[in-house]
Amino acid sequence: MQAIKTIREPARDIKVWREVDVVVVGGGPGGVASAISAARNGAKTILVERYGHLGGMATGGLVNIIPNLSDISGKQHIYGLTMELINRLDKRGGTTYTKKKDRGSAEKKAVDYYLDANLGWFYVRKGQSGQQRVLYSAVVDPEILKNELNEMVLGSGAELLLHSWGTQVIMENHAVRGVFFESKSGRQAILGKVIIDATGDGDIFVAAGAEYDNECDNKRRTAWLAFVWWMTNVNLRKFDKFKALQPEKYKELMQELGKLGGYPFFFRGILKSQPNTVWYHSMQPQPQRTDAMDVEQLTKIDIQARRRAIITHDFMKKYVPGFEKAFIMLTSPQLGTQGGRRIIGEYTLTEKDLDTDEVFEDTIAVLANNDYGDISNKHPTLCIPYRCLVPKRVDGLLVAGRAFSSADTINETFNIIPHCIAYGQAAGTAAALAIKAGIEPRKVDYKALRDNLVKQGVNIPKIEKLAPSVDKSQGKTDYYQKYRS
Repeated sequence: MQAIKTIREPARDIKVWREVDVVVVGGGPGGVASAISAARNGAKTILVERYGHLGGMATGGLVNIIPNLSDISGKQHIYGLTMELINRLDKRGGTTYTKKKDRGSAEKKAVDYYLDANLGWFYVRKGQSGQQRVLYSAVVDPEILKNELNEMVLGSGAELLLHSWGTQVIMENHAVRGVFFESKSGRQAILGKVIIDATGDGDIFVAAGAEYDNECDNKRRTAWLAFVWWMTNVNLRKFDKFKALQPEKYKELMQELGKLGGYPFFFRGILKSQPNTVWYHSMQPQPQRTDAMDVEQLTKIDIQARRRAIITHDFMKKYVPGFEKAFIMLTSPQLGTQGGRRIIGEYTLTEKDLDTDEVFEDTIAVLANNDYGDISNKHPTLCIPYRCLVPKRVDGLLVAGRAFSSADTINETFNIIPHCIAYGQAAGTAAALAIKAGIEPRKVDYKALRDNLVKQGVNIPKIEKLAPSVDKSQGKTDYYQKYRS
């Protein structure tokens, strides 16, 4: 095996561009929520984002679906910044969401609407009786979302730095006290009292030497990369008529498209502002797990995916009625990374947490538990403890977004956009509280954090302590707890 050639980089002085309270690295859903909540709670905050827009997968990745806002019965659990964002988009005509009367409904017309659009996974689940029911979910216009996120961040008082890639940390003993970032202006530094890693892939906590987990079953969604693109000017009425009258012919065509390397499956876009548009969320399952941290692999998959999109476009125009005048409207500038490195925090969520109604003393979010069959029917919610955002041993650092401390079996279904917003809202709030108290983030008072989040509109149940017990494996004191109305 040939030895790896290396070059020693010479030492140099780096300009300190800013000194702030909170530095958020990564402007996806988790990072945006972190910056907004930290700034609104009085912390001098800056958000650093490598692209020229905010939103991450929700905008640049064209993963514009905000699902699982309710459980299978239709009861809403996610509020806070997610609802503030949806309400802002609604005023601009930038979102479409499940009507109140349809949430939890088993009515055939409501269910079929989402099944016919191929959006069943995001909108439909089976309830206890086996009937399919409609969830509360939303889709958003990514271009309108980009602007609304800018306005929300800047309106909170946070500073925004785009086109800047956080690359390395500044350590003081075992605490992160700043980051280096690269841009067209060169390599510079930002110093901060609390750093929030919202990169999604744990770029900052890895650089800080924190423990992390990178295990993931290759069969899971989170082990795949996705290239998303939209085709518009589709005559959907003509397409539907052809598919209904000639189902076997349509099936044969899609089989042929698959053999050519194209994408036979698409979602019917349901944004009211964008009729006659279809969405291709093209997963890239490989013989072995894809690695979102391998730049050569990312390059290869991006090239392959764009080639396959053109094959699909050409085939559909030529052979499928309704697509004669269709054209590719938009392709995602960001390859869809759905999972990766996860911090090993003070608490790690595992499958056992699904099969309980426990409300943690440090609960920062309540999420709908919709994806585990009978377990979901028995336990329709999952509480997320703040400790999942706090790395072991490394201070001055919090994690917001999909890299929260969790087994891959949990991460797969609780790392989507509204979840990441919830984690970010909690991380930003905790960072601000830590700075006010002059303490490390891991020492933030849980009750103060919960109370603050409740004031922000986050759904957190009150806690009734019944009997304490010690769980040494998680290094914490638990309480047998229950919801109290």
